[in-house]
Parts: sequence; structure tokens; C-alpha cells
Amino acid sequence: MSMSNNPIKALAGQTVIYGMGTIVPRLLNYLLVPLYTRVFVAGVYGQITDLYAWIAFLLALLTYGMETTFFRYTQKENSDMVFNNIVSCIITTTTVFLILYVIFYKDFAHLIKYEHNTQYVLFLGIIVALDALTAVPFAKLRKNNQAKLFTIIKIANVTLNVGLNLFFLLVIPETALAISAKVFGPQAGLLVWVLISNVLSSLLSLVLLLPQFKGFRFELDKSLIRPMLAYSLPILLISLVGMVNEVADKILIKYLTPIPDAEMLSELSMTGEEYALQQLGIYGANFKLAVLMTIFIQMFRYASEPFFFSKAKDRNAPELYAKVMTYFVIFCLLIFLGVMLYKDVLKYFVGAEGSDYHEGLIIVPIVLIANMFYGIVFNLSIWFKLTDRTFSGTIISIIGACITLLCLFTLVPQIGYLGAAIAHLGCYTVMMLVSYFWGQKVFPVPYQVGRIAMYMVLGIGLYLFSTVFDDFSLSIKLTINTLLIITYLGIVFVFERKNPLKI
Repeated sequence: MSMSNNPIKALAGQTVIYGMGTIVPRLLNYLLVPLYTRVFVAGVYGQITDLYAWIAFLLALLTYGMETTFFRYTQKENSDMVFNNIVSCIITTTTVFLILYVIFYKDFAHLIKYEHNTQYVLFLGIIVALDALTAVPFAKLRKNNQAKLFTIIKIANVTLNVGLNLFFLLVIPETALAISAKVFGPQAGLLVWVLISNVLSSLLSLVLLLPQFKGFRFELDKSLIRPMLAYSLPILLISLVGMVNEVADKILIKYLTPIPDAEMLSELSMTGEEYALQQLGIYGANFKLAVLMTIFIQMFRYASEPFFFSKAKDRNAPELYAKVMTYFVIFCLLIFLGVMLYKDVLKYFVGAEGSDYHEGLIIVPIVLIANMFYGIVFNLSIWFKLTDRTFSGTIISIIGACITLLCLFTLVPQIGYLGAAIAHLGCYTVMMLVSYFWGQKVFPVPYQVGRIAMYMVLGIGLYLFSTVFDDFSLSIKLTINTLLIITYLGIVFVFERKNPLKI
């Protein structure tokens, strides 16, 4: 296989380009974590974590699997016609959602315990609506391999968001507080400007995507809409159940976390609700330390979904998918080691020395491994997407959601947010195993299970070995840990050089 037409090389190239549209914005957004953890106490950061969990859940509901449906049906039907019908559906449902939301958002705010800050919940809905309208235009850019334009718009969005956050929270915080108090009441605080910044940046994305609507006309062709909805609805269920797996922890911790007795709360000068939000804030901030794994998985997803569909008819597709999996795991483990072996430096992104946030560092290795397993689940999911058995994916996601909820309701009341991290890991471990064994019966792929397992043992083993030196000075620890990463890369190089599935 020549390098010029090597599909793995093409996927890697697309992943890097999409990565610029994902990793740069995510890293820019990541700069907000040290800002938020220094500007806001853990309880307020807990509110940010909670609100953005609801945004993710509602966005999955409002896009109802239409991105994947767009990729699938542009293979079968006229692309413009598919785009027109899908966007018309999204516009219709988003308009209905927004009207109902504006009418009932105060009731929703009361339900999720924001009755004193209903404006937070109003902006939450506006963000969801704007992001829903951009979902399919972004998918169109991916389908047309316009990765550079995709990247430019994503970076513009986040640059504006970060810039506005810095402006409101650092440059004019007193003026921003005065304005929010006058407009929304004294209880609004600076958090409202975090949401306003997001609204404006989401609006910018929509404006920049307007050229993608050129030639668009509103149409709802029943003969096309019906099969597309039949295809997308199981994906919607997967997305919603997937959101349970992704955000249920961040929504439920404030309800389930064990609250200290009245004497302890008095010493902490907190109410029970404030303590629960503090625990959520600590969890949410440390969860962000796994962001590099999340970034890689997301940029891989953007590049790989159209890639997997485009290669589906190739005779050697299963072997190709197996190659992708092996190198995906190798890279995920490198990220795992990079974060965990340099955690003594990275921890300052979630608070200064002695910060309350640092007590949550215990969850980071668990979340990193869980996210890697999530990426493996995405790789494995190709079997039901290519065979149009999307309902099978729904069943797998439901199994994962049951594991998530079971762990959350049993572990969090006992051990707090550590139980939420374990729930995350348990969910994706079970989903990975179920998807693998089921998929091999329907759409066999010769995954290099032994090799992948060896790399996992190697990566996790090197991390555990590094903990022996935890009491050493920082310079010695970093030197030893750098040698451990070089060891990992050296072993990978030796084995992959002899790997018959090498690139």
C-alpha cells in the first residue's frame, strides 16, 4: 500500500486537520478552567458544571441523530435534497422548542433548583437552540471535506467565547457585576456573563455558517423524511442514553452526595446545598484534567465517521478498521501517561497550591481510562451503523445507562464523587465488552485484541510504577516519568515495526 493512497494516512491527516478545529478550541476553552477555579468558589463552579451538563443533554435531544443520518443518506440520495429536508426538520423542531422553552423556562428552573437564578436557565435554552441550528451545517462541512473552514469557524467561536470571559471576569468584573445586578437582580453574579459569552459565540458560529445555507429551501418530503426519521430515532435514543452516561453524574451528584452533619456544615460555613455544589465543582474541575483524551476522541470522531462510511464497500474494510483500532488505543494510552505522569504540573490548571479543587485529583486516572473505553466503544459501533442496525446500538447504550445509574445511586451516597468516576468507568467497560462480542457475530472485524490488551497493561503498569516515586522531589519525579514515557514509545516502536498491520 503506497503512502499516497494509504487510507490510514488519509484518516490521520483528516484527524489532524479536524484536530485543529477541536484541539485548539478545546485548549483555548481549557484556559477557562484555571480562570473559573480562581474567580469562582467550588460551589459556583459546580453550577457551571451542572448547567453545561443540561446543555449537552438538551442538545442531543434537539439534534436527534440527524448528523449521522445526513452522512448515511447523502450516500443514497441527492445531497442537496437530504440537506434541505434535514435542516427543515431541525428548524421546525428548534422553533417549537424555543417557543415552549421561553414560556416554561421558569418552571424548568424551579425543577432543577435555579428558582433564584432563572436567567441562567433562559440562556441555557438559547445556547441549545443556536447550537442545534449549526449541527447539520457543520456536518455538511465534514461531508464535503472542508476541514479547514470547519476549523476556522470552531476556532472563531471559542476565541470569542474565551475573549468575552476574560473581558467580563478579569477586565471589568465590578462593572459586569453592577450590570447583572441591575438587569437580573443582585443574586445573578458573574456566572451570568459566562452564559452570555456562550450565547454570543454560538451566534457567531451560526452567522459564519450562513454560506452553507446557499441554495437551501424549506421542504419536508414525506417519502424522504420518514425513512430518515426511522434511521435517526434509534440514534436519538443512543444519544440520549449516551448523555445519561456522559452527564448524569454531573446532574445527580448534587442530589446524591453524602452531606456532613450540622456541626460540620457549621464549621465549613455552608448549607447542605452549598456543600453538594462544592463537591460537584471539585468533581467537574478535575474531570476537565481528562480533557486531552476527550479532545483526541472528539477530533477522531469528526474525521472517522465519514471515513468509515466511505470505506464500507472496500473489500479490505474489516482489516482497515482493525488497524484504526490498534493505533487509536496506542495514542489514547500515550495521552493517559502524558496526563498522569505530569499531573503534578497539570494540577495547577484546577486551582492554586492548597486549593480545595486538588482533593479531587483521585478521579483523574479513572476518568481517563473510562474515556479511552468510550473511544473504543465508538470504534466498535461501526458494526451496527454500517449494517443499519442502529437499534442494536440503542440496546448497548441502554445497558450502559443502567450500569451508570446503578453505580451512581449505590456508590455516590457512600463515597461521594469518587463513586461517580467509578460509574463512568463501569459504564464504558460493560458497553465495550457487549459491543465487541455482539459485533463480532454480525460484522466480524479482526481486531488485535491481544496486542491491544498488552498495550493497556503496559500503559497502566507504567503509571502504577510511577506512583512508587510520589514522595520524591518534583524534578526527580518528572525526570523518571519522562523516561517512563520514552520507554512506552520505545516498546510500541519495537512491536509495531514487526506488526503485519503496520502503516
